[in-house]
Amino acid sequence: MNDILQWLVEPVQFGFMQRALLVSLAAGLVCAVLSCWITLIGWSLLGDAVSHAVLPGVVLAYVLALPFSLGAFLFGTLAVGLIAGVRSTTRLKGDAAIGVVFTGLFALGLVLVSRIPSQVDLNHILFGNVLGVTDSDIVQVLVIAAVVLAVALIKRRDLTLYAFDPTHAHAIGLNPRRIGALLLTMLALTVVVALQAVGVILVTAMLITPGATAFLLTKRFPKMLAVAAALSVFSSVLGTYLSFHLDTSTGGMIVVCQTVVFGLVYLGAPEQGLIARAVRRRAGERPAVGV
Repeated sequence: MNDILQWLVEPVQFGFMQRALLVSLAAGLVCAVLSCWITLIGWSLLGDAVSHAVLPGVVLAYVLALPFSLGAFLFGTLAVGLIAGVRSTTRLKGDAAIGVVFTGLFALGLVLVSRIPSQVDLNHILFGNVLGVTDSDIVQVLVIAAVVLAVALIKRRDLTLYAFDPTHAHAIGLNPRRIGALLLTMLALTVVVALQAVGVILVTAMLITPGATAFLLTKRFPKMLAVAAALSVFSSVLGTYLSFHLDTSTGGMIVVCQTVVFGLVYLGAPEQGLIARAVRRRAGERPAVGV
Protein backbone atom coordinates (compact mmCIF):
# COMPACT_ATOMS: atom_id res chain seq x y z
CA MET A 1 0.00 0.00 0.00
CA ASN A 2 2.82 2.37 0.86
CA ASP A 3 4.49 1.60 -2.47
CA ILE A 4 1.34 2.49 -4.38
CA LEU A 5 0.94 5.72 -2.41
CA GLN A 6 4.56 6.61 -3.05
CA TRP A 7 4.07 5.84 -6.79
CA LEU A 8 1.17 8.27 -6.90
CA VAL A 9 2.60 11.02 -4.70
CA GLU A 10 6.19 11.23 -5.94
CA PRO A 11 5.49 12.80 -9.40
CA VAL A 12 3.24 15.57 -8.08
CA GLN A 13 6.02 16.83 -5.81
CA PHE A 14 7.62 18.37 -8.90
CA GLY A 15 6.26 21.55 -10.44
CA PHE A 16 6.82 20.41 -14.02
CA MET A 17 4.74 17.26 -13.36
CA GLN A 18 1.92 19.27 -11.84
CA ARG A 19 1.80 21.41 -14.97
CA ALA A 20 2.06 18.36 -17.23
CA LEU A 21 -0.82 16.62 -15.48
CA LEU A 22 -2.98 19.74 -15.73
CA VAL A 23 -2.33 20.19 -19.46
CA SER A 24 -2.74 16.47 -20.18
CA LEU A 25 -6.04 16.37 -18.31
CA ALA A 26 -7.38 19.44 -20.15
CA ALA A 27 -6.27 18.10 -23.53
CA GLY A 28 -7.69 14.65 -22.85
CA LEU A 29 -11.06 16.06 -21.80
CA VAL A 30 -11.59 18.48 -24.69
CA CYS A 31 -10.32 16.00 -27.30
CA ALA A 32 -12.63 13.28 -25.97
CA VAL A 33 -15.72 15.48 -26.15
CA LEU A 34 -15.02 16.59 -29.70
CA SER A 35 -14.00 13.10 -30.82
CA CYS A 36 -17.56 11.83 -30.27
CA TRP A 37 -18.97 14.19 -32.91
CA ILE A 38 -16.01 13.56 -35.21
CA THR A 39 -16.62 9.80 -34.99
CA LEU A 40 -20.34 10.09 -35.73
CA ILE A 41 -19.92 12.49 -38.65
CA GLY A 42 -17.00 10.57 -40.14
CA TRP A 43 -14.50 13.43 -39.92
CA SER A 44 -11.60 11.34 -38.64
CA LEU A 45 -9.51 12.05 -41.74
CA LEU A 46 -10.33 15.75 -41.47
CA GLY A 47 -9.10 15.76 -37.89
CA ASP A 48 -5.88 14.17 -39.09
CA ALA A 49 -5.57 16.84 -41.77
CA VAL A 50 -6.03 19.78 -39.41
CA SER A 51 -3.60 18.38 -36.85
CA HIS A 52 -0.83 18.05 -39.45
CA ALA A 53 -1.61 21.25 -41.35
CA VAL A 54 -0.89 23.45 -38.32
CA LEU A 55 2.84 22.66 -38.41
CA PRO A 56 3.90 25.66 -40.55
CA GLY A 57 1.80 27.95 -38.38
CA VAL A 58 3.51 26.69 -35.23
CA VAL A 59 6.96 27.16 -36.79
CA LEU A 60 6.20 30.69 -37.97
CA ALA A 61 4.79 31.58 -34.57
CA TYR A 62 8.01 30.45 -32.90
CA VAL A 63 10.11 32.43 -35.38
CA LEU A 64 8.04 35.62 -34.95
CA ALA A 65 7.90 35.23 -31.16
CA LEU A 66 4.11 34.95 -31.24
CA PRO A 67 1.97 32.54 -29.21
CA PHE A 68 2.18 29.20 -30.97
CA SER A 69 -1.57 28.77 -30.45
CA LEU A 70 -2.21 31.73 -32.76
CA GLY A 71 -0.16 30.25 -35.59
CA ALA A 72 -1.68 26.81 -35.12
CA PHE A 73 -5.23 28.14 -35.14
CA LEU A 74 -4.68 30.32 -38.22
CA PHE A 75 -3.21 27.48 -40.25
CA GLY A 76 -5.82 25.04 -38.96
CA THR A 77 -8.62 27.27 -40.21
CA LEU A 78 -6.66 27.88 -43.42
CA ALA A 79 -6.48 24.14 -44.01
CA VAL A 80 -10.22 23.76 -43.49
CA GLY A 81 -10.91 26.63 -45.90
CA LEU A 82 -8.57 25.24 -48.56
CA ILE A 83 -10.12 21.78 -48.32
CA ALA A 84 -13.62 23.23 -48.67
CA GLY A 85 -12.49 25.38 -51.60
CA VAL A 86 -10.88 22.49 -53.48
CA ARG A 87 -13.93 20.30 -52.95
CA SER A 88 -16.37 22.96 -54.14
CA THR A 89 -14.41 24.04 -57.22
CA THR A 90 -13.24 20.67 -58.55
CA ARG A 91 -14.58 17.18 -59.12
CA LEU A 92 -12.24 15.76 -56.50
CA LYS A 93 -13.80 13.85 -53.62
CA GLY A 94 -13.29 14.93 -50.04
CA ASP A 95 -10.54 12.46 -49.17
CA ALA A 96 -8.45 13.56 -52.17
CA ALA A 97 -8.82 17.25 -51.29
CA ILE A 98 -7.90 16.53 -47.68
CA GLY A 99 -4.86 14.52 -48.73
CA VAL A 100 -3.53 17.20 -51.05
CA VAL A 101 -4.00 20.08 -48.61
CA PHE A 102 -2.75 18.54 -45.39
CA THR A 103 0.30 16.86 -46.92
CA GLY A 104 1.19 20.09 -48.71
CA LEU A 105 0.96 22.20 -45.56
CA PHE A 106 2.75 19.59 -43.46
CA ALA A 107 5.57 19.45 -46.02
CA LEU A 108 5.77 23.26 -45.94
CA GLY A 109 6.20 23.05 -42.18
CA LEU A 110 9.04 20.56 -42.54
CA VAL A 111 10.73 22.84 -45.08
CA LEU A 112 10.47 25.79 -42.68
CA VAL A 113 11.91 23.74 -39.84
CA SER A 114 14.82 22.60 -42.03
CA ARG A 115 15.68 26.23 -42.83
CA ILE A 116 15.66 27.42 -39.20
CA PRO A 117 16.78 24.41 -37.14
CA SER A 118 18.53 26.45 -34.50
CA GLN A 119 15.37 28.32 -33.58
CA VAL A 120 12.77 25.52 -33.66
CA ASP A 121 12.98 22.12 -31.99
CA LEU A 122 11.25 19.79 -34.42
CA ASN A 123 10.83 17.04 -31.81
CA HIS A 124 8.91 19.35 -29.48
CA ILE A 125 6.55 20.34 -32.28
CA LEU A 126 6.01 16.85 -33.66
CA PHE A 127 5.81 14.94 -30.38
CA GLY A 128 4.88 17.56 -27.82
CA ASN A 129 6.72 18.97 -24.81
CA VAL A 130 4.20 18.76 -22.01
CA LEU A 131 6.95 18.53 -19.37
CA GLY A 132 8.28 21.91 -20.48
CA VAL A 133 5.07 23.96 -20.52
CA THR A 134 5.22 27.40 -18.96
CA ASP A 135 2.59 29.21 -16.92
CA SER A 136 1.57 31.23 -19.99
CA ASP A 137 1.18 27.99 -21.98
CA ILE A 138 -1.09 26.61 -19.26
CA VAL A 139 -3.24 29.74 -19.31
CA GLN A 140 -3.63 29.44 -23.11
CA VAL A 141 -4.54 25.76 -22.89
CA LEU A 142 -7.06 26.20 -20.08
CA VAL A 143 -8.73 29.23 -21.68
CA ILE A 144 -9.06 27.56 -25.10
CA ALA A 145 -10.24 24.29 -23.56
CA ALA A 146 -12.83 26.14 -21.47
CA VAL A 147 -14.13 27.99 -24.54
CA VAL A 148 -14.46 24.79 -26.59
CA LEU A 149 -16.18 22.91 -23.76
CA ALA A 150 -18.55 25.82 -23.10
CA VAL A 151 -19.56 26.01 -26.77
CA ALA A 152 -19.97 22.22 -26.86
CA LEU A 153 -22.25 22.38 -23.82
CA ILE A 154 -24.35 25.26 -25.14
CA LYS A 155 -24.64 23.91 -28.69
CA ARG A 156 -24.67 20.18 -27.90
CA ARG A 157 -28.20 19.60 -29.21
CA ASP A 158 -27.57 21.40 -32.50
CA LEU A 159 -24.23 19.65 -32.96
CA THR A 160 -25.72 16.24 -32.19
CA LEU A 161 -28.62 16.73 -34.58
CA TYR A 162 -26.19 17.87 -37.27
CA ALA A 163 -24.08 14.76 -36.68
CA PHE A 164 -27.03 12.36 -36.93
CA ASP A 165 -29.20 14.04 -39.57
CA PRO A 166 -28.14 17.37 -41.16
CA THR A 167 -31.19 17.25 -43.47
CA HIS A 168 -33.56 17.19 -40.51
CA ALA A 169 -31.52 19.93 -38.85
CA HIS A 170 -32.09 22.12 -41.91
CA ALA A 171 -35.80 21.24 -41.95
CA ILE A 172 -36.34 22.55 -38.42
CA GLY A 173 -34.60 25.84 -39.15
CA LEU A 174 -30.96 25.18 -38.30
CA ASN A 175 -28.20 26.11 -40.72
CA PRO A 176 -26.08 22.96 -41.31
CA ARG A 177 -23.33 24.96 -43.01
CA ARG A 178 -23.02 27.29 -40.05
CA ILE A 179 -23.04 24.39 -37.57
CA GLY A 180 -20.40 22.61 -39.62
CA ALA A 181 -18.25 25.75 -39.62
CA LEU A 182 -18.64 26.02 -35.84
CA LEU A 183 -17.58 22.41 -35.38
CA LEU A 184 -14.58 22.92 -37.64
CA THR A 185 -13.54 25.98 -35.63
CA MET A 186 -13.84 23.93 -32.44
CA LEU A 187 -11.72 21.24 -34.09
CA ALA A 188 -8.97 23.74 -34.91
CA LEU A 189 -9.00 25.08 -31.34
CA THR A 190 -8.91 21.56 -29.91
CA VAL A 191 -5.86 20.75 -32.01
CA VAL A 192 -4.17 23.80 -30.48
CA VAL A 193 -4.87 22.46 -26.98
CA ALA A 194 -3.67 18.93 -27.74
CA LEU A 195 -0.46 20.13 -29.42
CA GLN A 196 1.02 21.01 -26.04
CA ALA A 197 0.43 17.51 -24.71
CA VAL A 198 1.24 15.18 -27.60
CA GLY A 199 2.49 17.24 -30.55
CA VAL A 200 1.42 17.36 -34.18
CA ILE A 201 1.88 13.67 -34.96
CA LEU A 202 -0.17 12.22 -32.10
CA VAL A 203 -3.01 14.76 -31.99
CA THR A 204 -4.95 12.57 -34.41
CA ALA A 205 -5.04 9.71 -31.92
CA MET A 206 -6.44 11.92 -29.16
CA LEU A 207 -9.11 13.24 -31.53
CA ILE A 208 -10.24 9.80 -32.69
CA THR A 209 -9.51 7.05 -30.16
CA PRO A 210 -11.70 8.23 -27.23
CA GLY A 211 -14.81 8.61 -29.39
CA ALA A 212 -14.16 5.34 -31.22
CA THR A 213 -13.73 3.52 -27.90
CA ALA A 214 -16.92 4.96 -26.41
CA PHE A 215 -18.82 4.16 -29.63
CA LEU A 216 -18.12 0.46 -29.05
CA LEU A 217 -19.48 0.65 -25.50
CA THR A 218 -22.78 2.49 -25.87
CA LYS A 219 -25.46 3.46 -28.37
CA ARG A 220 -26.65 6.54 -26.45
CA PHE A 221 -24.83 9.74 -27.34
CA PRO A 222 -24.95 11.44 -23.89
CA LYS A 223 -23.45 8.30 -22.37
CA MET A 224 -20.92 8.17 -25.21
CA LEU A 225 -19.72 11.67 -24.29
CA ALA A 226 -19.33 10.72 -20.63
CA VAL A 227 -17.54 7.43 -21.37
CA ALA A 228 -15.17 9.04 -23.88
CA ALA A 229 -14.29 11.83 -21.45
CA ALA A 230 -13.71 9.43 -18.54
CA LEU A 231 -11.52 7.05 -20.55
CA SER A 232 -9.52 9.87 -22.14
CA VAL A 233 -8.84 11.63 -18.83
CA PHE A 234 -7.86 8.30 -17.26
CA SER A 235 -5.47 7.52 -20.13
CA SER A 236 -3.97 11.03 -20.03
CA VAL A 237 -3.27 10.91 -16.30
CA LEU A 238 -2.03 7.31 -16.36
CA GLY A 239 0.17 8.00 -19.39
CA THR A 240 1.73 11.02 -17.70
CA TYR A 241 2.46 9.01 -14.55
CA LEU A 242 3.93 6.10 -16.52
CA SER A 243 6.13 8.43 -18.57
CA PHE A 244 7.58 9.82 -15.34
CA HIS A 245 8.30 6.43 -13.76
CA LEU A 246 9.49 4.75 -16.97
CA ASP A 247 11.33 7.80 -18.35
CA THR A 248 9.53 7.71 -21.70
CA SER A 249 7.79 10.19 -24.03
CA THR A 250 4.75 11.63 -22.25
CA GLY A 251 2.70 12.20 -25.41
CA GLY A 252 3.58 8.76 -26.74
CA MET A 253 2.66 7.06 -23.47
CA ILE A 254 -0.70 8.86 -23.30
CA VAL A 255 -1.59 7.62 -26.78
CA VAL A 256 -0.34 4.11 -25.96
CA CYS A 257 -2.66 4.04 -22.93
CA GLN A 258 -5.60 5.18 -25.07
CA THR A 259 -4.80 2.50 -27.65
CA VAL A 260 -4.56 -0.22 -25.00
CA VAL A 261 -7.95 0.82 -23.60
CA PHE A 262 -9.40 0.70 -27.12
CA GLY A 263 -7.92 -2.78 -27.63
CA LEU A 264 -9.45 -4.03 -24.39
CA VAL A 265 -12.85 -2.60 -25.32
CA TYR A 266 -12.58 -3.98 -28.85
CA LEU A 267 -12.06 -7.44 -27.39
CA GLY A 268 -14.33 -7.32 -24.35
CA ALA A 269 -17.19 -4.87 -24.99
CA PRO A 270 -20.48 -6.49 -23.83
CA GLU A 271 -22.28 -6.15 -27.17
CA GLN A 272 -19.83 -5.10 -29.87
CA GLY A 273 -16.69 -6.74 -28.50
CA LEU A 274 -14.93 -9.42 -30.51
CA ILE A 275 -15.32 -12.03 -27.76
CA ALA A 276 -19.02 -11.33 -27.23
CA ARG A 277 -19.74 -11.55 -30.96
CA ALA A 278 -17.82 -14.81 -31.22
CA VAL A 279 -19.82 -16.28 -28.33
CA ARG A 280 -23.12 -15.23 -29.91
CA ARG A 281 -22.08 -16.61 -33.26
CA ARG A 282 -21.09 -19.93 -31.70
CA ALA A 283 -24.34 -20.08 -29.75
CA GLY A 284 -26.29 -19.46 -32.95
CA GLU A 285 -24.46 -22.23 -34.76
CA ARG A 286 -24.98 -24.79 -31.97
CA PRO A 287 -27.79 -27.25 -32.85
CA ALA A 288 -30.85 -27.26 -30.62
CA VAL A 289 -31.10 -30.08 -28.01
CA GLY A 290 -33.28 -33.00 -29.16
CA VAL A 291 -33.05 -32.23 -32.87
